[in-house]
Amino acid sequence: KGLIQPALKVPGREYLRIIYGPEYDSPDNLIRLRERSLGGKRSLALRELALGHEALKRFVAKQPLRRIHECVFGVLALESEPIDPRL
Repeated sequence: KGLIQPALKVPGREYLRIIYGPEYDSPDNLIRLRERSLGGKRSLALRELALGHEALKRFVAKQPLRRIHECVFGVLALESEPIDPRL
Protein backbone atom coordinates (compact mmCIF):
# COMPACT_ATOMS: atom_id res chain seq x y z
CA LYS A 1 0.00 0.00 0.00
CA GLY A 2 2.57 2.58 1.07
CA LEU A 3 0.09 5.34 1.93
CA ILE A 4 -0.43 6.94 5.32
CA GLN A 5 -3.14 9.35 6.35
CA PRO A 6 -1.67 12.81 5.61
CA ALA A 7 -3.39 14.71 8.42
CA LEU A 8 -5.43 14.13 11.52
CA LYS A 9 -7.72 16.81 12.92
CA VAL A 10 -7.24 17.11 16.68
CA PRO A 11 -9.87 19.37 18.26
CA GLY A 12 -9.23 21.31 21.47
CA ARG A 13 -11.00 20.94 24.82
CA GLU A 14 -13.48 23.78 24.31
CA TYR A 15 -14.55 22.45 20.92
CA LEU A 16 -15.00 18.98 22.41
CA ARG A 17 -17.21 20.45 25.14
CA ILE A 18 -19.43 21.97 22.46
CA ILE A 19 -19.69 18.68 20.57
CA TYR A 20 -19.98 16.20 23.47
CA GLY A 21 -21.34 18.42 26.25
CA PRO A 22 -19.78 20.06 29.30
CA GLU A 23 -19.14 16.73 31.03
CA TYR A 24 -17.29 15.15 28.10
CA ASP A 25 -14.08 14.76 30.12
CA SER A 26 -15.64 12.80 32.98
CA PRO A 27 -14.01 9.35 33.36
CA ASP A 28 -17.13 7.48 32.16
CA ASN A 29 -17.46 9.59 29.03
CA LEU A 30 -13.75 9.36 28.22
CA ILE A 31 -13.90 5.55 28.36
CA ARG A 32 -16.87 5.55 25.97
CA LEU A 33 -15.20 8.02 23.60
CA ARG A 34 -11.94 6.06 23.51
CA GLU A 35 -13.80 2.87 22.57
CA ARG A 36 -15.20 4.34 19.34
CA SER A 37 -13.99 2.66 16.19
CA LEU A 38 -12.12 5.13 14.01
CA GLY A 39 -10.96 2.53 11.48
CA GLY A 40 -13.76 3.33 9.04
CA LYS A 41 -12.94 7.01 8.97
CA ARG A 42 -9.21 6.31 8.55
CA SER A 43 -9.93 3.85 5.75
CA LEU A 44 -12.12 6.40 3.99
CA ALA A 45 -9.41 9.08 4.26
CA LEU A 46 -6.82 6.72 2.77
CA ARG A 47 -9.10 5.74 -0.12
CA GLU A 48 -9.76 9.42 -0.88
CA LEU A 49 -6.01 10.11 -0.76
CA ALA A 50 -5.29 7.22 -3.14
CA LEU A 51 -7.91 8.43 -5.62
CA GLY A 52 -6.58 11.99 -5.45
CA HIS A 53 -3.05 10.75 -6.03
CA GLU A 54 -4.20 8.65 -8.99
CA ALA A 55 -6.03 11.66 -10.47
CA LEU A 56 -2.84 13.73 -10.25
CA LYS A 57 -0.78 10.97 -11.88
CA ARG A 58 -3.29 10.76 -14.74
CA PHE A 59 -3.28 14.56 -15.13
CA VAL A 60 0.53 14.72 -15.27
CA ALA A 61 0.54 11.86 -17.79
CA LYS A 62 -1.85 13.97 -19.95
CA GLN A 63 -4.50 11.29 -19.97
CA PRO A 64 -7.96 12.21 -21.27
CA LEU A 65 -10.03 14.35 -18.93
CA ARG A 66 -12.62 11.60 -18.54
CA ARG A 67 -9.94 9.36 -16.97
CA ILE A 68 -9.13 12.07 -14.43
CA HIS A 69 -12.82 12.60 -13.74
CA GLU A 70 -13.20 8.90 -12.88
CA CYS A 71 -11.02 9.48 -9.83
CA VAL A 72 -12.70 12.77 -8.94
CA PHE A 73 -16.14 11.17 -9.06
CA GLY A 74 -14.80 8.33 -6.95
CA VAL A 75 -13.78 10.80 -4.25
CA LEU A 76 -17.20 12.46 -4.42
CA ALA A 77 -18.88 9.07 -4.05
CA LEU A 78 -16.75 8.25 -1.01
CA GLU A 79 -17.62 11.58 0.58
CA SER A 80 -21.31 10.75 0.28
CA GLU A 81 -20.89 7.72 2.59
CA PRO A 82 -22.49 8.45 5.98
CA ILE A 83 -19.92 8.83 8.77
CA ASP A 84 -20.40 10.22 12.26
CA PRO A 85 -19.05 13.80 11.99
CA ARG A 86 -18.05 13.71 15.67
CA LEU A 87 -15.30 11.14 14.97
